[in-house]
Amino acid sequence: MGKQYKLVRYNLNGKDVEQMVDVRASLTDMLRNDYRMTSVKKGCEVGECGACTVLINGEAFNSCIYLAVWADGKKIRTLESLLGPNGELADIQQAFIDEAAIQCGFCTPGFIMSSVEILESGKEYTDAELRKLLSGHLCRCTGYENIIRAVKKTMYKRLGKEMPQE
Repeated sequence: MGKQYKLVRYNLNGKDVEQMVDVRASLTDMLRNDYRMTSVKKGCEVGECGACTVLINGEAFNSCIYLAVWADGKKIRTLESLLGPNGELADIQQAFIDEAAIQCGFCTPGFIMSSVEILESGKEYTDAELRKLLSGHLCRCTGYENIIRAVKKTMYKRLGKEMPQE
C-alpha cells in the first residue's frame, strides 16, 4: 500500500499556508522539512524532552507526537514568530541571554515557547508553579535555576511588578 497524503491548511507564524503531507508525518517533520523551521528540534521524538515544543492555538505541545494533519485549521507558532520586524529578540529571549540560561541552546527554543504560553496567560506564578509548568523540558547543560529566573524576571516585568529579592 502506498503513502496517503492529505492537504493541510493552517496558519504558521501569522501566515496562512497549505501543504500536502503524509498522514503519518509528525508536525515536527512538516515544520522542519517543508518550512525550514529549524528552531523545532528533534530530540527524543517520543514527547519526553520538550525540544520540539510549539504553540498550537496558544497552547504548548510537543510537535513530535502531534500529527501534521491535526494542524488543519490551527494557528501554529514556532520560535521564529518571536523575532521583531528588524530581527530584534523578544523580551523572553533577551532574558535567557541576560540570565545565562543558555549553553548549547538545543533545549532553548522549546523552553522559550512554553515560556511564551506562561507569559501570555498574564498570570503571576509562584516558583513551584513555574517549575511544574516547565517540567516537560530537559536541559543537559545550563541547569534549571537560570531558566526559571529568566522566565520569572520576564513575568514580573510584563506584569509591571518588581521581582522579589531571592
